[in-house]
Amino acid sequence: MTKRLNVRVNPSFFEDLDRQLSSHRGSNGEPSRVDFQAVELLPIIEEFATGLSGLPTLMAGRDDYRLLIKTGVLFRGMSVTGQLMNDGGVELLQLEIDTRMIWD
Repeated sequence: MTKRLNVRVNPSFFEDLDRQLSSHRGSNGEPSRVDFQAVELLPIIEEFATGLSGLPTLMAGRDDYRLLIKTGVLFRGMSVTGQLMNDGGVELLQLEIDTRMIWD
């Protein structure tokens, strides 16, 4: 059985989210921050909690930084940077979303 890690989200992750998505759904149905949190965030947390060791490292010599690149339900792609912390938990630090919507 794979050990499940505790995952927390750093305020900088939410700053990235705020920078990329609006607080309200767009007039053409573009997802909002709340939509992202409701649909995309939990699967991201799950991947870091159960599959951290399988994610690529972000930089040589720093195995504590891992990068998740994935497609989403609402978005074509996203990348998330997480760091394994001294307490054994993972902190999600950065988020980049491909905000070019399918309907563009």
